[in-house]
Amino acid sequence: MKINLDYLSGIRKQYINDKQFVNILSALVGLLVGLAAVAIKNFVFLIQNLLKDESLSTLQHYFYFVYPIFGVLLVILFVKYIVREKVQHGIPSVLYSIAETKGHIKKHNLFSSIVTAGLTVGFGGSVGLEGPTVVTGAAYGSAIGRFFKLNYKQIIILLGAACAGAMSAIFKAPIAGIVFAIEVIMIDLTISSVLPLLISSLMAVLTSYLFLGSEVLYHFELKEAFKMIDLPFFILLAILTGLISAYFTKIYIFIQKKFGHFKNPYLKLSISGLILGILIFLFPALYGEGYKIINAALAGNVNFIVESSIINSISSNTLMGLLIIGLIILLKSFATSFTFSSGGVGGIFAPTLFMGSLSGLLFASIFNQIGYHLPIENFALAAMAGTIAGVLQAPLTAIFLIAEISGGYQLLIPLMIVSLISYLSSHLFIKNSVYTYQLAQRGQLITHHADRNMLKLIHIEQLIETDFKTINPIAKLGDLVKLISISSRNIFPVVKSNGDYVGIIKFSDVRNIIFKPNLYDKIKITELITYPEFVITKNETMENIAYKLNKHEVYNIPVVENGKYIGFISRANFFAEYRKLLKEFSED
Repeated sequence: MKINLDYLSGIRKQYINDKQFVNILSALVGLLVGLAAVAIKNFVFLIQNLLKDESLSTLQHYFYFVYPIFGVLLVILFVKYIVREKVQHGIPSVLYSIAETKGHIKKHNLFSSIVTAGLTVGFGGSVGLEGPTVVTGAAYGSAIGRFFKLNYKQIIILLGAACAGAMSAIFKAPIAGIVFAIEVIMIDLTISSVLPLLISSLMAVLTSYLFLGSEVLYHFELKEAFKMIDLPFFILLAILTGLISAYFTKIYIFIQKKFGHFKNPYLKLSISGLILGILIFLFPALYGEGYKIINAALAGNVNFIVESSIINSISSNTLMGLLIIGLIILLKSFATSFTFSSGGVGGIFAPTLFMGSLSGLLFASIFNQIGYHLPIENFALAAMAGTIAGVLQAPLTAIFLIAEISGGYQLLIPLMIVSLISYLSSHLFIKNSVYTYQLAQRGQLITHHADRNMLKLIHIEQLIETDFKTINPIAKLGDLVKLISISSRNIFPVVKSNGDYVGIIKFSDVRNIIFKPNLYDKIKITELITYPEFVITKNETMENIAYKLNKHEVYNIPVVENGKYIGFISRANFFAEYRKLLKEFSED
């Protein structure tokens, strides 16, 4: 039986208004994204348990070389033969959908990211599960919004609710999930948008608690409270994590660019997978998400981190141990980047937290070796906030995420100090995060700048007007007079028979001669053509179009594509569409 959604929608609106309905749907989205987080976590646990064979314990180290390559190979085969579409990296694909596709996310994302990320991380790829969980949740939010025929603003709110729920469920951090949706996903801070984020985040974390327990993800024990005497060291740590964040971002972008030109996925896997296998073989700490390594760093356990390293077998002294940790920090950027470039799917939260925890451990250990007494656990925790703030360029998310996932609210002040300075330090070297770099380069990034966002939401096809009467350049004044008599416009585009754009004729320029019949056959159209200062192409940004319309108060600009006349964009139509969107998004 076919469901009449329009009829049901009419019934629904009698009892539930649009805002209440979005709140109800956000609860559903929170439940679904919570289940998605549980599914992806359990899938990874299942694979990891299957790979742990006690009878092969002596050879386990050598399998570190093979496992990640095999996992990515399974991903490539799954994408090629099952999904048959490219599986995009999580959060950038959500930001792209908000900016360019009106919140539409392809349906395969309802399951594809769970499977591909589970295989990548389960087999030891050096990435996390957060990004894939976010895009899975966003896919559910998009699908539900389109099923109920919600408008663009409502769908975007559901996407934000899904992203908040995903972070809440995967990290068991409901407040950080809301802050993340506002700061990174760019959801506007209004009552009508924040309430769905809250509902979804709460529903998702409760679902996660139900299936995965309520224990914090990272175990942190406060042994020493924050002391003002340590403030200069936290400032130095913040600068260090800012530099490490910029380093990670630049390495990631560089490797993605280099391997982005490769068309053959098996060639990419061969090269990137080989390098990744070697890195993990030499430094098993780079294997997988690295939660055990992070917890070891929060406990100040240097030996656990370096004991499995081949290099560590050369020497067991403290200096060598710290050198190995420094190498692991630097190589994590490469391990994560090569996991992605080989064809793996995952998130960068876990690698970022990994680098942060080890950076704090290394920083405090070095100063302790030269006679200072710094609480290693506190600095490891604060550095995690620093790298999140620097790599994601999201200091508020960093503060609340680290405080929530570790229970470290007692160190809120150093978390704030390190997050802020790290963000500012990294921003000096790179203006966009790994999430937003490519989108910003292509002009496809939605930001917190309200005017620019409104412009990005206007599509050029909505603005082009085609009811202008065209005239051939070989015509004469008499032909133009005939057009003027039947046209409601005062501009006449001059277009050749093959559609090539030549210029325009303004009514105001010929007003003084149109009542002189003796000139109708004497004056050629080529003598009357005006050549406007600007034309518009269909791939121009709305910011460029707005600039052209404002400069010298131009009221109509021709649209030309590959030399062919398309139509006109008028100043009045452009700003009418802008005001319409602004009104829609301003309503609370």
